[in-house]
Amino acid sequence: MPVRWSVAATLYCILQMCEVVGTSGTQANTPIKLPDGVDVFKLMTLVCQDEHKDARLYTTGPSCNATWDGITCWPPAPAGTLVSMPCPAQLRGIQYDTTENATKLCYKNGTWARKANYIDNCHPISASSKSENAEMERHLENAKLLNNVGHAISLVCLVIAFGLFAYLRSIRCTRNNIHWNLVATFILRNTSWFIIQEVVDVQTVQDNSWYCRVAVTLYNYFQVTNFFWMFVEGLYLHIMIAHAFGTERIKFWVYALIGWCVPVPIIVPWMMVKIFLKNERCWIDTSGGLDHYDFIYHGPTILVLLVNFVILGNIVRILVLKLRASPNNLDTTHYSIKAVKATVVLLPLLGITYILFFVHPSGKGTSKLFFIYFNSFLQSFQGCFVSIIYCFTNTEVQTTIKRHVDIWRDQHWCTSASPPSKHMPMTSITAGPSNGNKNVSIRDTSAYEKSVIVHTA
Repeated sequence: MPVRWSVAATLYCILQMCEVVGTSGTQANTPIKLPDGVDVFKLMTLVCQDEHKDARLYTTGPSCNATWDGITCWPPAPAGTLVSMPCPAQLRGIQYDTTENATKLCYKNGTWARKANYIDNCHPISASSKSENAEMERHLENAKLLNNVGHAISLVCLVIAFGLFAYLRSIRCTRNNIHWNLVATFILRNTSWFIIQEVVDVQTVQDNSWYCRVAVTLYNYFQVTNFFWMFVEGLYLHIMIAHAFGTERIKFWVYALIGWCVPVPIIVPWMMVKIFLKNERCWIDTSGGLDHYDFIYHGPTILVLLVNFVILGNIVRILVLKLRASPNNLDTTHYSIKAVKATVVLLPLLGITYILFFVHPSGKGTSKLFFIYFNSFLQSFQGCFVSIIYCFTNTEVQTTIKRHVDIWRDQHWCTSASPPSKHMPMTSITAGPSNGNKNVSIRDTSAYEKSVIVHTA
């Protein structure tokens, strides 16, 4: 018997080298001439049984032996079970979808069914399916390019906004410091996103490289901090609009603690779980789904988004009430339009747009393509939106920059033969550093309420 197995294994290796048997256990179209008296079917049956000989040791009771049906090697199975095996990649020159499974029944008496069910379960890959897959690959490449362009433009805008907040010290207050930190989290998040694109590839994921795991951990941390600073923005805006004098009671270090420190006890447990329970594949789930361990940090971010959604609804409600009470006596249509505009402005600032993409559409239709492109656009350009709304269109930033330009122009008016700026007396009165007194807090409150309403006009 050992000699028989040796001969079978040797012939099997020869057949593989001659490409008679593919990687999926299917026969090729071009036959090979074998020595007389050699039965290929019996030979493959012996090879199949030898391949699964160890499985027989763990099978108790009636069972079906491993068998070869001319297409697939079916492993041993307990009696009365339906066995599934992947469909062949190619058969008689036709390619099949290997993600589908063929089935074969093992009867209760320990014998196989005469035929396996290939017809109902295995479907050939048509030319249209290939073209659809190629079309989807093209759309994914375009979405990746859109992501790269969007993150790059956002990063440039964010760096400019960060520099303006750092340089213009006269506008520093709790509100603008929160904006400044939110911009910083977007910079760190976008930068780590580009690092991920360069570091993570097939080889590093398979090797589970340490620098790949560090890059993924930092990206997840900056992502969580980004969401928590969005929550801080929503919390401060709600306190400022709903309770005009309540912002004095909460110091800036409390907001900084929420934004930078609270994410640490969220990411560290996730990191420990990955190290001890699933330390593989660079801590990235590549199966197409979502690793349930990732809900350790996805859960708090989803909760933050839901809280911001509630805050947004209450802010819009308060704005509608204030617009109704305005002395301009606006009609219903006018203040309704303003409320809608306020909602649209605040959606990207509070991260509410992420709620729109909790559910991914299935299939390959128009809804899938819309999801791919719209999601890529919103997520990659969100930093640009934040920079424009919180910094570039900020009236305090614009006024302070104009004051610096006027000062520079007035200092060089002799050489340029231009008269002194008329804006100098006004700007010198309105601008001034924040000292934390009540007057400044009232100025912040009115300015912020006006800024939200101005953006809706």
